[in-house]
Amino acid sequence: MTLQPNQLRPSPISATVDFDADGIQHGFLKLPISTDESAWGAVMIPITVVKNGEGPTALLTGGNHGDEYEGITSLLKLSSTLKAEEVSGRVIIVPCMNTPAVMAGKRTSPMDKGNLNRSFPGDPNGTVTSQIADYFTRVLVPMSDVVLDLHSGGRTLDILPFGASHVLDDKAQQQAALEGAKAFGAPYAMVMFELDAEKLFDTACERQGKVFVATELGGGGTSTPQSIAIAERGVRNFLIHYGLVEGTITMPAGGQMYLDMPDASCYVQSQHSGVLELLVALGDEVKNGQTIAYVYDMTRSGTAPVAYKAERDGILMARRAPSLINMGDTLAVIADVVERLEA
Repeated sequence: MTLQPNQLRPSPISATVDFDADGIQHGFLKLPISTDESAWGAVMIPITVVKNGEGPTALLTGGNHGDEYEGITSLLKLSSTLKAEEVSGRVIIVPCMNTPAVMAGKRTSPMDKGNLNRSFPGDPNGTVTSQIADYFTRVLVPMSDVVLDLHSGGRTLDILPFGASHVLDDKAQQQAALEGAKAFGAPYAMVMFELDAEKLFDTACERQGKVFVATELGGGGTSTPQSIAIAERGVRNFLIHYGLVEGTITMPAGGQMYLDMPDASCYVQSQHSGVLELLVALGDEVKNGQTIAYVYDMTRSGTAPVAYKAERDGILMARRAPSLINMGDTLAVIADVVERLEA
């Protein structure tokens, strides 16, 4: 018999912070574990709560994947600088959602190989990763009004910096998220098509009626001064836009481009293994039918490469970062240009 969410046992995770107390609190979400290295141990997920009176609650998350550093870095910085008197309402900051993956510098957890962003809504009786997902689904998301989940491409992708929303059945909810994605103030804003949205954190939030904004802010398993600056400015813009802090939203000096990913044809995936040669750079315009990449067979010389072509007009908004590629890997993502917004 499948249990409904309200029939599940309470989460095994406990918080060392009081979510209802005014002021600034730094603590942990503690998940009991028993391993060869620690018989009575715990996964300790850092959390900061900044609360000042009545108002909306914003949940800010990074480290959903452990090799995506813009969110981790910018939220760690914010946790030590945001003051209670700046806030109207409550800001919950979780810089390292999947702490085991963050500590290992991997997309997935070394404890159970779990990809947190493919584990929602989670299971309190499941693996470590499933238990973390369950706590966010049943505890943190319900107490939030708006959610910002900071991603980048990790070690295997490089992506243009953008704030993202999704197409939703509730058009008011969809519009509120799109406005937030634009207000984040990255050089690009996106309506994003996910290849499989069912187990995403995004979907767990949206199904509870929350305004959810995601980002992609670079990649290659590193960060740059430029990508960190975009993340920090964007988080501040997000809080201003939804009324949690005062200030003026700052947009990129070069303006903002609004993009759309209408369907799966935006993704170009490899049917071969070998070495990848991309013929276009991030941000370049491409045309339907244009050759955008070659894949070379490394097992023999003297063979012609396989050409990969764009299936739509648009711009290259993401690319595979490593040159080595295997069958099934996404080598490029092409998005439609909807509008160019001046600074």
